Order: sequence, then C-alpha cells, then structure tokens
Amino acid sequence: MQGFLLVNKPSGMTSHDVVNRVRRFTGEKCVGHAGTLDPFATGLLIVGVGRPATKEMNRFVGLDKTYEAVFLLGAQSDTDDKDGHIQPAPLKTIPKNKEEWEQRLSEFVGELEQIPPAYSAIKIGGKKMYEAARSGKPIEAKARNVTVYSIELTGIPSPHDPTTPSLSLNIHCSTGTYIRAIARDLGKKLGGGGYVEELKRTSIGPFSLHQSYNLESLKETAEQALIPVEKLIESL
Repeated sequence: MQGFLLVNKPSGMTSHDVVNRVRRFTGEKCVGHAGTLDPFATGLLIVGVGRPATKEMNRFVGLDKTYEAVFLLGAQSDTDDKDGHIQPAPLKTIPKNKEEWEQRLSEFVGELEQIPPAYSAIKIGGKKMYEAARSGKPIEAKARNVTVYSIELTGIPSPHDPTTPSLSLNIHCSTGTYIRAIARDLGKKLGGGGYVEELKRTSIGPFSLHQSYNLESLKETAEQALIPVEKLIESL
C-alpha cells in the first residue's frame, strides 16, 4: 500500500501512536506523519504510507493550519495544556464583554515573536525540550517568528464563573505556531495564567478534517481511503 491517509486523531494518543496503528493494519513498515499533534489534541493528521509517500512529507511542512480551541484562563499549566500540572493563576484584568475580549485577542494576530512551550518537541543542544522539562531541567527556547492570520471568538466566558473564564476560538495560523503559547501569553497579558483545555486541528493547507477518517473505520477501509501520492501533491 502506498499513498496518504487523512486521519482524525483521537485524544489520548500521540501522533506516533497513530503511525504505529497504521503500520499494523496496513502491514507497511514505512509510515510517517506530517505535523505533530499533542496527545490531548484531536483532528487532522496527514499520514504517509510507503516510501514514495514518506519521501514527500516535507511538502506539507510549510502549510497553514486552522484550529478550534478552548482556552481556560485564571489558571496555569506547566505544559500549557490540560495534561500538565495545573494551579490557580487569577487574572488581574478580566474583559467585560465580547468586544473587549476581541480587542485583547487582536494583539495576537499578525507576525509575532513566540516562545515555544517548555514541553515541546523542539531540539536544543541535541535534546528535546520536553525531555529536559521532564528531567526537571527545562530549557527556554529563543522566540520564533510565526504568523497568526486570524482569531475568531466563537464563545465568550459565562458570567457565572468570572474567576476562570473560558474562550472558544477558531485560529488560522502559519506552521510552527503553538496554540498553547497563545493561551499562555494571553493569560500573562491579563496578569495571570492561561492554558489550552481543548484543541482540534480542522485543516492543513487545502486538506480538511471533513475529508478524514477515524482509526477504527480505517481498519476496514484503508485501501479505499488511501490517496495516491500524485493526486495529493497536485492539490498543493
């Protein structure tokens, strides 16, 4: 089997777990993925099956991405997401309405210098940042240039829980952008903390989550779902 699968990654699995699952039900040893998703995150993952496909994976590296996210503010996490150690970090400033929230979010749209989370797969000095953080010796990466094209506020905080407001968002950004870092930095701007409670990747370049398959269905339909290498490349 050779080609690409558009997979809807479930929460609780690493991207490498998905690759291993695809290896098992396709019988193909040469399998890779483009664009890592954190274990807690869900959504679109492009998986290459067979060497002709994995050789082309770098074509997907620079593609823009879109996400649906829920930020929880007024608390902080050492991983900047719900899977980390969470502790209170109350906000000193809480916007009063949708317009004020949108004004705050607009500060994160455009070309940004973003510091990656301590728990990320970036290698510094030959060691992955998350490995250093787990060993108790976290490394702070240098700020990286990323672009956030738009942030749409789709759900505003409930007035019944003002101390830990949550925001529902649609975010369109360049490759290399960490949504966790946006949540963290928004919390800091408001004088407290913030982290990502939910994250779903809805597109990579021209490829949509609506075109994807869940892993259970792919056990039976992988051959039919497989997109030929030439066809997918023509879509770029």
